[in-house]
Amino acid sequence: MRPFVTLLLGCYGARMPRHETLAAVDLGSNSFHLEIGRVVDRQIYPLDAVREVVRLGGGLTADKRIDRATQAVALDALRKFAERLRGFPRQDVRAVGTNALRVAKNSSQFLRESRAVLGFPIEVISGREEARLIYLGVAHALPVSAARRLVVDIGGGSTEFIIGTGLEPQLTESLYMGCLSYSLQYFADGRIDKGRMKAAELAARQELAGILQAYRAAGWQEAVGSSGTARSIENILRENGLAAEGLTREGLERLRSLLIKHERADADRIAGLRANRAPVLPGGVAIMNAVFDELGIEAMKVSDGALRHGVLYDLLGRVEHRDMREVTVAQFMRRYHVELPHAERVRSLALNIYDALMPGAEREDDADRQLLGWGARLADIGLSIEHAQYHKHSAYILSNADMPGFSKMEQTRLARIVLAHRGKLRKMQDAGLEGVDWKLVFALRIAALILRRRTDARLPFLRVAADAGGFAIDLPQSWLDENPLSAAALDSETDHWRSVGMKLTVSGLSDRKVSVLQQVR
Repeated sequence: MRPFVTLLLGCYGARMPRHETLAAVDLGSNSFHLEIGRVVDRQIYPLDAVREVVRLGGGLTADKRIDRATQAVALDALRKFAERLRGFPRQDVRAVGTNALRVAKNSSQFLRESRAVLGFPIEVISGREEARLIYLGVAHALPVSAARRLVVDIGGGSTEFIIGTGLEPQLTESLYMGCLSYSLQYFADGRIDKGRMKAAELAARQELAGILQAYRAAGWQEAVGSSGTARSIENILRENGLAAEGLTREGLERLRSLLIKHERADADRIAGLRANRAPVLPGGVAIMNAVFDELGIEAMKVSDGALRHGVLYDLLGRVEHRDMREVTVAQFMRRYHVELPHAERVRSLALNIYDALMPGAEREDDADRQLLGWGARLADIGLSIEHAQYHKHSAYILSNADMPGFSKMEQTRLARIVLAHRGKLRKMQDAGLEGVDWKLVFALRIAALILRRRTDARLPFLRVAADAGGFAIDLPQSWLDENPLSAAALDSETDHWRSVGMKLTVSGLSDRKVSVLQQVR
């Protein structure tokens, strides 16, 4: 057993680290992007960008698995990124995966290999989180404006729609249609004709049907396109004299006719079309035409901002303590009427227990410690549904709700910690908890148990220790005698840890021993 560490119930000071260079990795369904930027006065200036055409979504088999050949191409791309990222601190890099990794049944296996190659964690984000980040990237790339904007981003496997003002998105949605998936489905052999184009456009209109009412009701003053499809179409329209800038309804109609006339997207015959964009152009044009028709758009600007730029600015907020996840946690606490003083007491005690178990750890950028703090503040949200089994309701909400700023993996892990903080631990044996997760669970369970009375009573002297086999707790025997309910709960706690093959030892200390230890501390 590791030597006991007495909890110091106080604050830890740390010098704020400087984050002068940040990097974002976007594992898209069509292309992988690496974007590196220099931070100056809360603005990010581009330093380097690398793009690799991977077609990850094109490697999805009929049973929704990424085939090994496509995985090999993807891993080669990540090796190139890893070389450029060598020497970057972990907290200065964020890598995200999108639609192909959301739907692939073997994404967990692929992500394990990808993380090992890249050298940094990779988060799979939800469609709406992708939309939020896209808007953040686009908004920073455009001139400041009070106009309400509609942003449309046609990616390889999904299309995101966002309405927002300034830097704030108000309406976000992600639809399961993309330039790669539609090109493979409707133009698999590369041939384009009226029938195929109409079929692709009809499918896109059907996808759009579910969001039309809300988006029309919200309204917007200007439409903006982002990412590869919009930029590629703009380039073709301009090079062929079909539009001076941006996208227009007339220009799209003429491009549609041109593609049907040539019967394929041929880079040698269509000015402005890059060869590596040609295979996915027809699907992108079909989706864009449907978007213009269904949403009544006449003209659309094109922005250089995209998901990767939004990831950079979101990362900048995190390292400068303007984290969207903190905003989301605060919103959830208000929405579900969490008792704030109690939640903060549980958070404080849980973090102190964790710190005692992890002496010498860097607290400023400890993602596990941050997750524990959020778990402590959100553990009670299920009480708004019912008291009995409230931790299960809390975990369900955290698993399934839209939580801006959080990746799907962060939500899943947060839900597991909250689910495990109360009740039998046996239910967690097959839940995928990793080594450090058990320390988070221990810290949150013990904090919640000791603070069960939900009062601001003085905390007892407490020592904790941990090793590979389990945990140990020392408390004053007088406190255990005065709090028989808590003592009984701690006794039951030993059985819960035994059920998952771990040991918990709870010992009572004499008042004299406590006095000596407090003096030593």
